[in-house]
Amino acid sequence: MVNPTCFSLKKIKVCDLLFAPACGIIKVDYFEKGFAMIETAKQQERAILVGVELQETEHFDMSMEELASLAKTAGAEVVASYTQKRERYDSKSFVGSGKLEEIKAMVDADEISTVIVNNRLTPRQNTNLEAAFGVKVIDRMQLILDIFAMRARSHEGKLQVHLAQLKYMLPRLAGQGIMLSRQAGGIGSRGPGESQLELNRRSVRNQITDIERQLKVVEKNREVVREKRLESSVFKIGLIGYTNAGKSTIMNALTSKTQYEADELFATLDATTKSIHLTGNLQVTLTDTVGFIQDLPTELVTSFKSTLEESKNVDLLVHVIDASDPNHEEHEKTVLQIMKDLEMLDIPRLTLYNKADKVEDFTPTQTPYRLVSAKDPDSRTKLQDILLEKMQELFQPFTIQVPFEQAYRIHELETMAILTERSYEETGEVLTGYIAPKNAWRLEEFYHHGLS
Repeated sequence: MVNPTCFSLKKIKVCDLLFAPACGIIKVDYFEKGFAMIETAKQQERAILVGVELQETEHFDMSMEELASLAKTAGAEVVASYTQKRERYDSKSFVGSGKLEEIKAMVDADEISTVIVNNRLTPRQNTNLEAAFGVKVIDRMQLILDIFAMRARSHEGKLQVHLAQLKYMLPRLAGQGIMLSRQAGGIGSRGPGESQLELNRRSVRNQITDIERQLKVVEKNREVVREKRLESSVFKIGLIGYTNAGKSTIMNALTSKTQYEADELFATLDATTKSIHLTGNLQVTLTDTVGFIQDLPTELVTSFKSTLEESKNVDLLVHVIDASDPNHEEHEKTVLQIMKDLEMLDIPRLTLYNKADKVEDFTPTQTPYRLVSAKDPDSRTKLQDILLEKMQELFQPFTIQVPFEQAYRIHELETMAILTERSYEETGEVLTGYIAPKNAWRLEEFYHHGLS
């Protein structure tokens, strides 16, 4: 007799099965008039991490630590970590035969359900490892794709993740045993994973074509919105940085609105743009984008290029860096490399080291820089001042006289300019401040009244 509390009654759609809960086992008992009874049993997956360090491998320890964080974010309990130094990866089993037996013994003895490998596996290696261990084996790429599937909220985000997963799976359809036969879901199976048993190469290619068609429509709509935003006089600021650097926390501090934030990797996936006032009536837009990570799957870079390009059309990039992370220098290099790939290095940039509350003696690797803590009670004021200071560097100074009969125009000017001084003369009000070069033409109507 099954406990009735384990069941929920809902209408089932295909997409409901595609995006299964991280740690739940889903069992569909029957269909009746479009409805199904679903049993969910919460069960945290027990995982082992496996990594191979080659002679030319850089920052191996950091990469393994990051893999553990990724596994935790996906909902797994990391039981143990196995590493091996080799001259090259084993073409059949990735690790050597001795290490293979050692891991297998651990899998059998400690009820391990998932083995996570810190490298991209070939289809052959994946199949052989699953045959050897008798449990699910996923690589770093599948794990990241899985987290992205879990974090995607928008329609476009879900389409992009689904596309990336299908492109990754396409060469792996043949001969993959446990990966294709499992029905239980779990880590590495979000997205289209549950339906893979029925898929063949042709159907996958058809799905890829269909999703790409849908994305073109979405991207066209995005382009229209982007063009309107570019035509706007509003100053645009983009947040960019390594995953878990604190971008969403900074955005929340500046907007006083709730953007999902957590001490985990890829807490934010979809690009979010919000309008804020920095001082008085001065209005700017602030865009939060997906965080970067080492060895980001090429499938994701390609799929999310349109989303990442939201940051290409900003007037100022704020590079947020976790000052408390001992590997922050490597994180910075990763972000700068991706910015180079996206041709974003020529955009004005502000380096912002975050989480100052977690560090004592801090030595920056990029200058100039500002050190803040987005968690401070007065962080909003501090962040506003930092942004205004940087904007003044990018803006051009002006002094104009506005006749009293045209005072109504000052409000509009306040929305796009930083006013530093206001005084009154017999003929009108004198304004001193800074304005973006692209908006300087708005001052022309005041030229005949005096401009410097």
